Amino acid sequence: MIWRNILLVTTALAAQVFAVVAILMPVHLHAQDVPGIEICTVEKTMERRTSCLQSNVNFLQKTIGKLGQDSQQKLDSANRQIEALKASVTSLQKSVEELQAAQKKAVPAAKDAPAAAVKDGAK
Repeated sequence: MIWRNILLVTTALAAQVFAVVAILMPVHLHAQDVPGIEICTVEKTMERRTSCLQSNVNFLQKTIGKLGQDSQQKLDSANRQIEALKASVTSLQKSVEELQAAQKKAVPAAKDAPAAAVKDGAK
């Protein structure tokens, strides 16, 4: 029974020591190559300078491709909105023409109504 308690305490102590060591242990992170424009003039050898320039060219080509796709999507979206607005304007123009035609029909009828009332009153 005592040995069991000692074993549990030492196991817990070992776990705590491991946790402290893991926390205090310096972390060695390896640098990652982040895509972007690099300054290639600092490279001494021609091979490294050429590689650096090629990396810059690849980065710029990818960036231009992404921007081209984004621009095309925005243009397509704008064109769809323009077509929808054209359809709305056409339907509104048609409604206005119908209302103007109905108004023109109503105006002569209103002009004729007083004349008809006068004729009816004279009888």
